[in-house]
Amino acid sequence: MKRIALLALVLWLAPGLVCAGEPITIGETITIDSKIMGEERVILVSTPPTYDQSTQAYPVLYMTDGNGHLTHTRGTVDFLARNGLMPQVIIVGVNNTDRTRDLTPTHVARREVNGRVFENPTSGGASKFLDFFEQELFSYIDSNYRTNPLRLFTGHSFGGLFALNALFTRPEMFDAVLAVSPSLNWDDELPNRQAESFFDDRDELNVTLFVAMANEEEGDPRPNRLDRLEKALESAETAGFEWQVMRMPDENHGSVVLRAHYWGLRAVFDGWQVPRDPDTGDIPGGLKGLEKHYQGLSKRYGFTVVPSEDMVNALGYQFLGREEFDDAIEVFRYNVELYPASANVYDSLGEALENAGKLEEAVESYSKAVENAAKIGDDRIGIFTTNRDRAKAELEKQQQ
Repeated sequence: MKRIALLALVLWLAPGLVCAGEPITIGETITIDSKIMGEERVILVSTPPTYDQSTQAYPVLYMTDGNGHLTHTRGTVDFLARNGLMPQVIIVGVNNTDRTRDLTPTHVARREVNGRVFENPTSGGASKFLDFFEQELFSYIDSNYRTNPLRLFTGHSFGGLFALNALFTRPEMFDAVLAVSPSLNWDDELPNRQAESFFDDRDELNVTLFVAMANEEEGDPRPNRLDRLEKALESAETAGFEWQVMRMPDENHGSVVLRAHYWGLRAVFDGWQVPRDPDTGDIPGGLKGLEKHYQGLSKRYGFTVVPSEDMVNALGYQFLGREEFDDAIEVFRYNVELYPASANVYDSLGEALENAGKLEEAVESYSKAVENAAKIGDDRIGIFTTNRDRAKAELEKQQQ
């Protein structure tokens, strides 16, 4: 197993502004020599933007068609996490070799779609591909990245078929499954037949399922295939099982994925966002209220959840704006404990200390912000330096 290349986007600026564009790296390309598949498999791995600045472990979102969906999915995750609607996650996308072979659960030699006949001589290898995930890919990712036990999966089209099959045949494999425009017509509606029998003798299952469908069945006689799947899900009396079906008739089979990932992740992490006072926008309960919220999330999702750096900072500035300096300092110190490699947490603490008149401690904190910013390449180093120098000058003035 080897890492062979970086996956990057290049930001090109207007001629004359800079000599060359700086690459914006969103992940790396890994090659795994799979004994199970009997071939090398290319994997795309994208860690959160602040992965190297923290020590925390992250959930992992696995997906098929990695080369087609990694970029927009990274953007969706970052956007939702930045707005406090979900945690940051490591994204693992698997590139295709024989897509039909890997993603279809049964052998169907020929199939007809919209009057066209497709030959599928290699179909039916989904079980083997699931073995690859369970026995090789999971262990590689867990060994080489900081992961926690929460595993999610998303797949589109045949990948959505694969996602449903994973849920119905290996229900403990993933904690959440997103099936985007799944091929419900495969093998005489195999997914619907699986769903109808799956819940018969299952009393408990702590899994969230989100199914999105574009306009593929618009105009078909009702009930259509998605209606029948939804009916099977409605009949489930399984404790812990959460599900949602969303129809997106204004999307086509290709365009549906981006919106499906947005709403699917919102569904999986429903309740993640910290509640706020509707009138003031304040986080109620102060630091204890914030910790209580994340303790509840930890219990619900089965791993230790800590608030994001931005969320703690927001609470600190809530107190600082009211000139409640002791509370602000307490919150900012908590953020330093959580994110010691960050530069901004020390700058915010320095600001609270400076406003409280504790200039010596403020200079020390600002200096640490500058030191960390230099280490991690934080673009705000100029601001941190200005803050440090201002506090230092004021301290020297007082000491004269």
